[in-house]
Amino acid sequence: MSMNREQKRQMQRMGAVNEHGAPVRTPRQAPAPRTQDERTSPREFLREVKGELRKVVWPTREEVRNYSILVLITVVFFTTLVALLDWGFGTLSLWLFDS
Repeated sequence: MSMNREQKRQMQRMGAVNEHGAPVRTPRQAPAPRTQDERTSPREFLREVKGELRKVVWPTREEVRNYSILVLITVVFFTTLVALLDWGFGTLSLWLFDS
């Protein structure tokens, strides 16, 4: 892989290559095992969940109503579409096999 001077300098600043342009590989260390003390208690977990739920932007009553109506209309439309296609293909297949 050929690199221009700019790329080599950037890679050297990041520590990915040495001054000759050869890749520098640092061995990865396995993550330290977690101890029992690092575990979160159920009370702490619920406190954190409550804090995160406070950050949620909840929809207004009007938005919920509008989205619910939109979902209901979409479900009715696609249910009707699938029922009509099922009826049409069923009728077509019966006509083909009766002929």
